[in-house]
Amino acid sequence: MEVTIVYSPAPRQVREWIVDIEPGTHVKQALLKSGLLTQFPSLALTTLSLGIWGKRQSLSHKLKEKDRIEIYRPLRVDPKVARRERFTRQGAKSAGLFAEKRPGAKAGYGG
Repeated sequence: MEVTIVYSPAPRQVREWIVDIEPGTHVKQALLKSGLLTQFPSLALTTLSLGIWGKRQSLSHKLKEKDRIEIYRPLRVDPKVARRERFTRQGAKSAGLFAEKRPGAKAGYGG
């Protein structure tokens, strides 16, 4: 049975491991078998944030054929704060729904 483990140590860098496992293997066992934790010693097994195909899972989750284990990095900036700052820099007239206004259109309906 094969599973894929994906980790992005930095922006625009993606590392991928394909691991052969036995049926009934848990996420933790697959991570240990992959050698990922020895290549990236800064990753602590107890504090990992991970998911399978974009859905959060625990280390004790049983894996199925072709599962994709994704290891997530912590966010540097809260997305809401980043969006607010971007909006402030761009101004209300040049961002979002207000960027393009068709002649005669109602406010907020650019198209």
